Amino acid sequence: MFDTLTDSFKNAIGKIRFHDDEKALKKATEELKKSLLKADVHHKVVKGLVTNVEAKTKQLGIGKDNFLRALSGELNDILTAPGNQGFVFASKPPTVVLMTGLQGSGKTTTTGKLAYFLKEQKKKKVMIVAADLQRLAAVEQLRQITAQIDVTLVADEKATPQNIVKEALAKAEKELYDVVLIDTAGRLAIDDELMKELAQVKSIADPDEIFYVADAMTGQDAIKTAITFKEKIGISGVVLSKFDGDSKGGVALGLAEQVGVPLRFIGIGEKMPDLEQFIPDRIVSRLMGAGDIESLAEKTAAAIDPKQAKKFSQKIKKGKFNFNDFLEQVESVKKLGSMKSIMGMIPGMSAMAKQLENVDLDNSSEMKIIKAMISSMTPKEREDPDLLSNSRKRRIAQGAGLDQMQVNRVLKQFASAAKMAKQLSGKGGMKQMQDMMRQMQGGGGFPGMRR
Repeated sequence: MFDTLTDSFKNAIGKIRFHDDEKALKKATEELKKSLLKADVHHKVVKGLVTNVEAKTKQLGIGKDNFLRALSGELNDILTAPGNQGFVFASKPPTVVLMTGLQGSGKTTTTGKLAYFLKEQKKKKVMIVAADLQRLAAVEQLRQITAQIDVTLVADEKATPQNIVKEALAKAEKELYDVVLIDTAGRLAIDDELMKELAQVKSIADPDEIFYVADAMTGQDAIKTAITFKEKIGISGVVLSKFDGDSKGGVALGLAEQVGVPLRFIGIGEKMPDLEQFIPDRIVSRLMGAGDIESLAEKTAAAIDPKQAKKFSQKIKKGKFNFNDFLEQVESVKKLGSMKSIMGMIPGMSAMAKQLENVDLDNSSEMKIIKAMISSMTPKEREDPDLLSNSRKRRIAQGAGLDQMQVNRVLKQFASAAKMAKQLSGKGGMKQMQDMMRQMQGGGGFPGMRR
């Protein structure tokens, strides 16, 4: 997620080889400055960060660990703005959130992603209100999204946004919804008409939070428009969409400091699970290559049923998991988000995350082959792979539109995976896993940042 920035920090810290070497510190801060400006971090933010890191490192004593400590502390300060972090629920439900932003920023999709996050990770009853009637396609888009994620939608193209909001809030109170997300109108540019409508909707909704959805692809313009919305309508947080398309990533670094409100979430892909909470100390840990175990634990706990996990663990220990188990686990992993994001949360695995950038558990050619194969199996064959004789394999290959060599290859991979999983679940399995991880990505995060 922060590949360019993490590489920048690694390059800077690599300049410091000895203690009390002021020349090396100067080289490190110059490298840091160049890299951050190149990554589209605002020049004022860069200047402040570099100056403070240099001063703090000298105060602590020049050396790699102290440079890293100073850099981590400064990043945490920059990323932290007054206000809530992540998602905070109102003391009395429903928590009402006004979703604002310009057309094309990804506001409607982000509303769906936030609803999915609240439903799947926080286990809340969520309602979305379609109050963007300037772009009628937004209502249809929300219909498709809410059907996909199984969340209530309140919509009426013939009503006014104000009346829809009133109707939705009455329904939410009566039917005990935990959260109401109101998708408001956007424009191609900020204008008086837009702000007037938003002010009216805000007055009726009396929201607990107002989120501004900013397009990361627009760089520093995202910050400028967020500041304008803050001044004209008032916002309590920013959600940065399309962050996966912004190869530089620097806009996230100075946003909280420049806008004066917290960055709350980041959109990191096109699918509904691809939204992550932006919690400063966790993000700093990821920037430093040390992963984010807390966020991974939260996601995993929400996505994976403990009873099913225990049952699956017992099967692994016996080397007996089957194709139904495989499909269940794929569905669970999909709820965690992209493979790149998951690997980026594991300490020392950020380098491997880059290699998994394009892994898609729905649409990869390998997954399509496996799913077609499993669909051609009988229920008994799915439960017991040992039943698969040559004649059964031929029938499965024919039914799936594959040749038997492809079927044999997948079955061999499946058997190898079961064998390895059984080995790793036994005594000394964790050590084997750590050794494999080290070999695959050669090193990991920065020194002094192990968790």
